[in-house]
Amino acid sequence: MSTALPGSPSPLGATPGPDGTNFAVASAADGVLLCLFDADGNETRIPLPERDGEVWHGFVPGVGPGQAYGYRATGPYDPRRGLRCNPAKLLLDPYARAIHGEVRPGPEVLGYAADDPEVPSELDSAGQVPRSLVTDTAFGWTDRPRPSHALTDTIVYEVHVKGFTAAHPGVPPELRGTYAGLAHDAAVGHLADLGVTTVELLPVHQSVPEAALVDRGQTNYWGYNTIGFFAPHAAYSAAVRAGRPGGQVAEFQAMVDTLHGAGLEVILDVVFNHTAEGNQLGPTLCHRGLHNPAYYRLEPGDQRYYVDTTGTGNSLNADNPFSLRLIMDSLRYWLTEMRVDGFRFDLAPTLAREDGGFDRMASFFDLVAQDPVVSTAKLIAEPWDVGQGDSYDLGQFPAQWSEWNGRYRDVMRDFWRGADGSIGEFASRLCGSPDLYRWDSRRPTASINLITVHDGFTLADLVSYDGKHNEANGEDNRDGNDDNRSWNCGVEGPTTDPDIVALRARQSRAMLTTLLLSFGVPMLLGGDELGRTQRGNNNAYCQDNEISWFDWSATEAELTAFTKKLIALRRAHPVFRRRRYLTGVEAAELRWFTPVGTEMTAADWNFPGARSLALYLDGADDPDRAADGTPLLDDDFLLLVNGWWEPLDFVIPSTEPGETWDLEVDTYAPDGDPATDLAAGKHVTVRPRSITLLHGHRVTTH
Repeated sequence: MSTALPGSPSPLGATPGPDGTNFAVASAADGVLLCLFDADGNETRIPLPERDGEVWHGFVPGVGPGQAYGYRATGPYDPRRGLRCNPAKLLLDPYARAIHGEVRPGPEVLGYAADDPEVPSELDSAGQVPRSLVTDTAFGWTDRPRPSHALTDTIVYEVHVKGFTAAHPGVPPELRGTYAGLAHDAAVGHLADLGVTTVELLPVHQSVPEAALVDRGQTNYWGYNTIGFFAPHAAYSAAVRAGRPGGQVAEFQAMVDTLHGAGLEVILDVVFNHTAEGNQLGPTLCHRGLHNPAYYRLEPGDQRYYVDTTGTGNSLNADNPFSLRLIMDSLRYWLTEMRVDGFRFDLAPTLAREDGGFDRMASFFDLVAQDPVVSTAKLIAEPWDVGQGDSYDLGQFPAQWSEWNGRYRDVMRDFWRGADGSIGEFASRLCGSPDLYRWDSRRPTASINLITVHDGFTLADLVSYDGKHNEANGEDNRDGNDDNRSWNCGVEGPTTDPDIVALRARQSRAMLTTLLLSFGVPMLLGGDELGRTQRGNNNAYCQDNEISWFDWSATEAELTAFTKKLIALRRAHPVFRRRRYLTGVEAAELRWFTPVGTEMTAADWNFPGARSLALYLDGADDPDRAADGTPLLDDDFLLLVNGWWEPLDFVIPSTEPGETWDLEVDTYAPDGDPATDLAAGKHVTVRPRSITLLHGHRVTTH
């Protein structure tokens, strides 16, 4: 039909019903055209007849799921006032549940004339841009309960949907690199067997690669260039690959259902700080052409230009009600309709910038705290953005939030590569970073502990390269971080020298042990347990190939087994998973000793060359309590840490009367002969750059 009925301004997006579909979209335009496309690509334009405030809406009878559509916004085009409507540009629905097709860069997708940015382009973009799809999101979920791991019990595994299975021999070829591939038994089996509780997926919102990457035959593999905040990325769908547009929605839901069935939570890495439209010279694909000043932060003095706190050319305008509604509606949708369990917010301070500065009382935080759905999810912030005086906001987020702990990463890397003056900070990070989070009733679980993540070296590369090797990115190795705090153990890159290979393995085990025995929430970079390498590339954002994909033919079985053992140890012993900080008298439960068995003094802590210490964990004094009030009593442990490059004798300190100790973990020689019945005063040799964990046995009295 060529006309639409009035319809409703809410909900935003395309909402199908038994008799047709309601379309509603926010726009600063003088008029909005709904554009429907048939199977041959023919376009029918239907003016939306009603406007409530800045929401245009209409109901189109007979239109149902599968219908391809877009919008055209008619005037005004006035960049100096921040207005960039141009009816020659076909626009995606910001609320589209599924998107089909790809952006083909060219002058057609630009909102302005090639010879004058102040003049609107007359080139039609319909042949260069994807379509939104009307989608029915109903799904036959199983009746099994969703996992709900307490933060204190959570072990996060960060992974890329495609890279995890793109080369997995146990996954059928037609499913590799897809949501269905991640849900395959071979993939789920690895995660469940490893013992992690929570899978954190790199961005799965529909994204668009930058034109410069496309020009040099690359793509934005990581996906940090979102264009559709409600739509699962279609390129990760086996159904779409098989010719079923829109099938990505049910496929994603089935993946979540399968992971839940294996006891695994799903967290999404979300990018609400910017979109794929870039700066004033970028393409007009969606938000820019509908309501530019509502969706983006514009320079107050000249609204042709964008405020950029993300390094991408634009920043989403979290001051504006429409942007805030978009964010909250998206979060709620993924939690309810797609049933994910939480979110990691990329460059999160950008969402809390009001009048330019980061504000922990920002409207975004208020909305999250008040929302009955979103407030119950796992919420993780990347607590920094780009180029502002207050861009590094570690420790500044509200109490219900956890944060990627960049200080933990830096300190632990420094300690294990032998930097001076790190023993005190090593101890603080090991105990959940109380200096950062012990305020405003925050808990150790506010700290997401990490040593490696997608952005930077893998663990194998952290011990194999002193410098980045990003030549494959095509930017003359200028991209990526130069501050890696890595150590190649004597040779840059691959080597067959058995001594260096052994040293690298020991370094890897020491860092994994540190990570998995620290208070807080450990996050493991997917593939670190396998020895995955990116060949020294610390910024593989554009490498959709073997550099980034898991190489399942070259895994390190011993490292995998060691990681599984550590995870099982953490999950079995609540003494490593404290949910509160110890203060005052309670702090005596954490006793620090020098290698000679004496209590650490201020002089010991402040000695720049100190690289070794022992930590006594008393599992019986003032334990946490389970949900039913049962004390979470545990065994005692003694952690002996030698960051020195020579072996060091530790004297077992006096703890409980008659207590003896058995060897639980030795990162230097994990398959060595176990020591047993060690008592106070006995000597234990902790070999170079290693951790020895002793398991205590108290004398039973009747």
